[in-house]
Amino acid sequence: MNNQSELRKLSYLTFRNIKLYFKDKMTFLVSLITPIILLVLFVAFLQSTYEDSILSIVAGFNLDQSLVDAFTGGWLFSSVLATSCITVAFCSGMMVIDKINKANIDFLVSPVKKSTLQLSYVLANLFSTLIIAFVLLAVGLIYLACVGFYIDFVDFLLIVFSIIITSLFGTVLANIIWTFTRSQGVVSGVCTLVSALYGFICGAYMPLNTMGEGMQAFVSLLPGTYATVLFRQGFLNGVLDEMGQTLPAEMVDGIASSFDVKMSFFGTDVSTLGLVLVITISTLVLLGIFILINSLRKKAKAKINRLVA
Repeated sequence: MNNQSELRKLSYLTFRNIKLYFKDKMTFLVSLITPIILLVLFVAFLQSTYEDSILSIVAGFNLDQSLVDAFTGGWLFSSVLATSCITVAFCSGMMVIDKINKANIDFLVSPVKKSTLQLSYVLANLFSTLIIAFVLLAVGLIYLACVGFYIDFVDFLLIVFSIIITSLFGTVLANIIWTFTRSQGVVSGVCTLVSALYGFICGAYMPLNTMGEGMQAFVSLLPGTYATVLFRQGFLNGVLDEMGQTLPAEMVDGIASSFDVKMSFFGTDVSTLGLVLVITISTLVLLGIFILINSLRKKAKAKINRLVA
């Protein structure tokens, strides 16, 4: 009975946090800054630039325009999803908002376990991120259906897995930071920084091979880069396979390497399984750190209470 009661409290608090996030228009808009920037850049500059790059690689071969459109569209939406799963996770957390508004004090004196409250923040953060990510995925699939659709069922599952694991990675990382944060200024600063910077360091705004060697080495150490490449493969594997019906394998490999569908770690190619393992293990490590932090904070608070008593 007690467990059922805690589950009801958890579901209520989770729903409450999700509702508050979508109700706050400014927070919602800030979390979507990166995908909006990407869409504007794509319409204004990136689409024609990427099309010219592809056509320069396949010079002398007649490549169907639908393949080019499908490739550039897939590249766009893989970038949008790869960044949104992180930026939305950072901007949709209600933990700090409750600290700032002192709502957490009311919860702490209510018959709700602190672990239930903490878990409700994490779950609401994750579900809010997933809702937006899957809406963006639906928009991307509709767009690709209009210009050229080459995603098979396996690639679709890879995209779905990428959304879930990347959203979980971003959610846990964000909640680790929010655990130590009580200032609205810090929240706004971190959200703005992540929204502006993450697109660059994960290769969403530009292919990794256009960066300098030092920057390439740096981003190859970041789990988010592997998540981005995983999204690229989900959206672009089918297009590349179709291109292979017309183009030599060397050209297809060149396109894949130029647009981050393939990734190497200091000269060693990373397989799809390797990408999955990196982002999954990184997420589990962060989850372990998050649990450890909360466990230590709980023990420290209990020790202080004993000393005061």
